[in-house]
Amino acid sequence: MAAMDEEDFLPKAAKPAPRDLEPMSVEALHDYIAELEAEIARVRQNIAAKEKHRSGAEALFRK
Repeated sequence: MAAMDEEDFLPKAAKPAPRDLEPMSVEALHDYIAELEAEIARVRQNIAAKEKHRSGAEALFRK
């Protein structure tokens, strides 16, 4: 049986609808890509921090 994370008990949020890209200018699309890339970087940092925390906890309990 797999261990359950805290997130397993939280209600699942509905995915937001995709943004309508058609009315956006090329410049606005570039800005939107930059925003998305910044958000991806933020998420990756959060994942790395959680993995580091989990690794530390696992190492502590292996002793």
